[in-house]
Amino acid sequence: MSSERTAPAAPAAAAPVLTAPGPRLGQPLPHDLLDDAERMTREQLRELQLARLRATLRHAYDNVEQYRKKFDEAGVEPADCRSLEDLSRFPFTTKADLRDTYPFGMFAVPMSEVRRVHASSGTTGRPTVVGYTEEDLSMWADVVARSIRAAGGRPGHKVHVSYGYGLFTGGLGAHYGAERAGCTVIPASGGMTARQVQLIQDFRPEIIMVTPSYMLTLLDEFEKQGIEPRDSSLQVGIFGAEPWTEELRREIEERAGLHAVDIYGLSEVIGPGVAQECVETKDGLHVWEDHFYPEVVDPVTGEVLPDGEEGELVFTTLTKQALPVIRYRTRDLTRLLPGTARPAFRRIQKITGRSDDMIILRGVNVFPSQIEEIVLRTPAVAPHFQIQLTRQGRMDHMTVQIEARPGTGPEHRKSAAEQIAQAVKDGVGITVEVTIVDPETLERSVGKLRRVKDLRPS
Repeated sequence: MSSERTAPAAPAAAAPVLTAPGPRLGQPLPHDLLDDAERMTREQLRELQLARLRATLRHAYDNVEQYRKKFDEAGVEPADCRSLEDLSRFPFTTKADLRDTYPFGMFAVPMSEVRRVHASSGTTGRPTVVGYTEEDLSMWADVVARSIRAAGGRPGHKVHVSYGYGLFTGGLGAHYGAERAGCTVIPASGGMTARQVQLIQDFRPEIIMVTPSYMLTLLDEFEKQGIEPRDSSLQVGIFGAEPWTEELRREIEERAGLHAVDIYGLSEVIGPGVAQECVETKDGLHVWEDHFYPEVVDPVTGEVLPDGEEGELVFTTLTKQALPVIRYRTRDLTRLLPGTARPAFRRIQKITGRSDDMIILRGVNVFPSQIEEIVLRTPAVAPHFQIQLTRQGRMDHMTVQIEARPGTGPEHRKSAAEQIAQAVKDGVGITVEVTIVDPETLERSVGKLRRVKDLRPS
């Protein structure tokens, strides 16, 4: 493996080049490595989408009582969809629909045809359960393989999978997609961080698939063991399962010496592989629209917004059999943009927040990603922080706890706390308490990170 390094497409990070097998990382994918859908024109794609959409609406209406009831109440039927724009006449699907029909009430095929189930954690109520036919699993592997290829992966590369395995879709979704892409899978899962670093050192994978917050934990462990992360074999990080900012991308790329790209998915739609950032552009995630039709709507009114306007992302599956979803409200906030590296497929802007992650503090809307951007711009502190919400008298109060970087003295800590508090006040419009704590004090992520602790009385 060559040690040559070059600047990635995203600014301010030096990162390596994959030299073999396959072309140089960061260069456009050769035409012969694109699949048939990636070679489509926009017009050809829309024609395919309409045919698949009409079939999906019919499949859902005929086989899922919940959809039949919702369509009838809305006064629409599958035949009313004569254009892609007609989809806006159909009702939304929400997480509540899946919970109300727990466990298998939204399945559109007999259980004898279901080959696997996954489920959410259920921490806020009943879990949402999703199912897959054999064809669904094959399609899922295809879109994840396409995503890995767009990220720079090639047959023969080793992929270290640190997403959790089990009912969470991340681990197995990445696993079978990497195998479909012709890669060698290292199924590390989450946890046992010191051992993971040792495996990366011994097995020398080119690619890691992991949450961005756990990647920070791995980088800390590299440094704790006296290993320079930039000297590892890792050259591409495919990060997903939680929102992350451009500032965090720069932090990871600079510390790890790799290309950090985004992957998007959610279990209700299929899992990872719904959309992927291409390594040659790093300018948002191309939605694999031949399988997942995106809309962006006003989070309050539900009105479909034009491409380019920010709102809530909504998905309709076009090829799923076991669990078709019609206009599923993701709660993720983004905008639709024209395709670049894959011109037929529209992009979604990098998702850095969810409508249900929004904190309303004394009448001001606050997203954890806004705090993260400020923290990562402050040299004296590490990228590990947690927001605590309490109530003081009748007023809500926010405390931001942030770890100091090793060797940061008391005066620098005090100055950093004042600087961050002022930046939050100026940029977000709220007054917060900032506490700088010792390194390795805050809880570390081994999966999805819990950024906010709400300690206010119910």
